[in-house]
Amino acid sequence: MSVHPRAGQPAQRSDLVDVPRLITSYYAEHPDVADPAEQVAFGTSGHRGSSLRRSFNEDHIVAVSQAICEYRALQGYTGPLFVGKDTHALSEPATVSALEVFAANGIQVLIDSRDGYTPTPALSHAILTHRHLGADGVVVTPSHNPPEDGGFKYNPPHGGPADTDVTKWIQDRANALLAAGLKDVKRIPYARAIKADTTGRFDFLAAYVDDLPAAIDLAAIANAGVRIGADPLGGASVAYWGAIAERHKLDMTVVNPNVDPTFGFMTLDWDGKIRMDCSSPNAMASLIGKRGDYQVATGNDADADRHGIVTPDAGLMNPNHFLAVAIQYLFKSRDGWPEGAAIGKTLVSSSMIDRVAEDLGRTLIEVPVGFKWFVPGLLDGSVGFGGEESAGASFLRRNGEVWTTDKDGLLLCLLAAEIIATTGRSPSEHYADLVARHGAPAYARIDVASTREEKAVLGKLSPEQVTATELAGEPITAKLTAAPGNGAALGGLKVVTASGWFAARPSGTEDVYKVYAESFQGPEHLERIQQEARGVVSAALSA
Repeated sequence: MSVHPRAGQPAQRSDLVDVPRLITSYYAEHPDVADPAEQVAFGTSGHRGSSLRRSFNEDHIVAVSQAICEYRALQGYTGPLFVGKDTHALSEPATVSALEVFAANGIQVLIDSRDGYTPTPALSHAILTHRHLGADGVVVTPSHNPPEDGGFKYNPPHGGPADTDVTKWIQDRANALLAAGLKDVKRIPYARAIKADTTGRFDFLAAYVDDLPAAIDLAAIANAGVRIGADPLGGASVAYWGAIAERHKLDMTVVNPNVDPTFGFMTLDWDGKIRMDCSSPNAMASLIGKRGDYQVATGNDADADRHGIVTPDAGLMNPNHFLAVAIQYLFKSRDGWPEGAAIGKTLVSSSMIDRVAEDLGRTLIEVPVGFKWFVPGLLDGSVGFGGEESAGASFLRRNGEVWTTDKDGLLLCLLAAEIIATTGRSPSEHYADLVARHGAPAYARIDVASTREEKAVLGKLSPEQVTATELAGEPITAKLTAAPGNGAALGGLKVVTASGWFAARPSGTEDVYKVYAESFQGPEHLERIQQEARGVVSAALSA
């Protein structure tokens, strides 16, 4: 992937989205329901798009909201529907549209009592603490996507991301409503919706912040005086970090307390776009530059379900590295967790996690990409920690009960501070210990051009279609098209050897397939794996 010449540099005026045009397009533009690019499409994290591309407009949101109302009725859900939003420009109008539909359908809705922003983990936490009522929720967010994007995702009563059978039903019904000209969408004006008897208020911030000691040893962080710099990157965690510092008496500085729908304070990502990706060294360049001011500096994406950890000695930690350290620390320090609690990882996460799990004597559950696969285990306590390579993770309360079943970037950032407080060493220093014990993996992802037909074949491969017996000089020990942890289809291929692996998955939005690869023999061996992976995939596609 070619890197933009201004990657990591501050955004300029010419980089900023035209917010008035974006909002006007939300209301004025209407999708072509015959064009797949302008239909409702639920990915792993809900429907996303931009009003400028006619893929996230008012028509989409009222259709999806009506579909959710009908889905809830079919399932018999009668508890409150929690609704939160992030700081993207399209999140506010989309929330208004959704509330108009929810109120017209008589849905009991709970919105933020402070008229503020709601991180995804705070909404998941709210659902779970009210699951005896059958609560569920909606978060209006495109996560780390650029400022011109909007997003809309649904979390059922288990508190985590909806499974594909749920999202497919909502997606298909929403598209049917669009095709019928929205004639079956129930809706009332916002002025009536916001004052409806069914529209109530909930203090997401207090409920989440006050309960944090149940999951994190905040007293240890306070007593050790760990200096923390927290950067919300202009996202939904902006009010939460100050409240956490005040409530729990932490030595914390909110590095950037500003909210700006253009996100003009960001540095550009690798491709020259503004993207609130807290795992990207380019997007996090400003915070990395301040790493000497704090014992740990942290970043979150716009809905705070991802984490970025910056240490004075290493800068921004690779997400895989911090996941391994977090697992090592938690499973040695949480004596209230079930003895059989397993470790969950996605198939494209580092094999360092495999080695840490084996060293700990814990069961490792490897699942396809998507945090939804960790939901059942986190809910019943059989999985102590679930994490994915894109800097998303959550774990159990200190007593072994469920905390959140969606990714929690705030929790993982605070864990980094707890590690420093209780061990006196940074997470990156702990990772150096893991490297000394288990070896140093080299990890990377590349994109390979492919046609839609090739992507369709790749998504449905069988192991028998892979004829290769060696990869980068080593015998192939496994050819996987289903996850070893739960038997679910990978939607791609993973090939494993003793010291390396690659996984190939079709992109859902571009005409490429993604190749994730890792080697414990160093960068040169990794490059060889990447090169040979293309040949293995090409041969399988033509078999």
